[in-house]
Amino acid sequence: MSALICGSFAFDNIMVFQDQFKNHILPDKIHILNVSFLVPQLRREFGGCAGNIAYNLKLLGGEPIPMGAVGIDFEPYAQWMDSFGINRSHVRVMENTMTAQAFITTDLDDNQITAFHPGAMEQAHLNRVTDVAGATLGIVAPDGRQGMIEHARQFVDAGIPFIFDPGQGLPMFNGDDLKQFIMQASYVTVNDYESELMQERTGWTLAEISEHVQALVVTRGGEGSVVYRNHGTLEIPAAKPAQLRDPTGCGDAYRAGLLYGLMHGLEWSVTGRIASLMGAIKIEHAGTQNHRFTRMEFAARYAREFGTELNW
Repeated sequence: MSALICGSFAFDNIMVFQDQFKNHILPDKIHILNVSFLVPQLRREFGGCAGNIAYNLKLLGGEPIPMGAVGIDFEPYAQWMDSFGINRSHVRVMENTMTAQAFITTDLDDNQITAFHPGAMEQAHLNRVTDVAGATLGIVAPDGRQGMIEHARQFVDAGIPFIFDPGQGLPMFNGDDLKQFIMQASYVTVNDYESELMQERTGWTLAEISEHVQALVVTRGGEGSVVYRNHGTLEIPAAKPAQLRDPTGCGDAYRAGLLYGLMHGLEWSVTGRIASLMGAIKIEHAGTQNHRFTRMEFAARYAREFGTELNW
């Protein structure tokens, strides 16, 4: 039983500016902005939604099949995936282009200036769902616009249920686009901000969106999450992280928990709690793929967090 994860791969270049941007950006000179920041700290992390979700699903003991388009600089990431036994047979290397790159500079007030180069991600539509054998569940995560549209259609044509996870890609789509995704998907998952934007663009309420899918999941950070279904809602409590280190990638970790629960036919109350705990574990670590645990350790923490044994 495996999950096909359609989404992006990216290198996250994270820099820390040991000052405040406001001390160097003059409000009356914005029209001729020309600034340079010395950033003595730099981390290069493996990221992208497909890579992050696959990594987290593998930790849980699932079998992810990530699908994405990458560039000629992907080799270090490929070696990382190999070291964890993550299938990369459907990660397409595009010649004459680079893997997607995010350049993120954070100041001492936690303000961020980010530049994003999509690179090979814009060629994601060259991958096809029908090229993958044995997938029982899928997810359309943030990726190139055309890739997301075509992969959703291909999941439907192949009869494979899938999660629609627009994430940071949501602004690329208008109301009609989003309605089409929702009507094609079996499940939709968004955070609270994305849920507001989706409602605004589609003109549908959360209850109306949930009428078109088996479940709509809305995450609310430290306030937990809500599963909307035709016959009502289910509140999922948030797991408590030991420390708040880095929220980047928490949504991807949560979605890996959803995939695991759905793949194994678990009750939504259990699936949601697995997802919640995945997000809490991730936020305790810097970077999106630097946390580790065994299944035994995860089950023990689940029992401590929620007061019940995890039967998985």
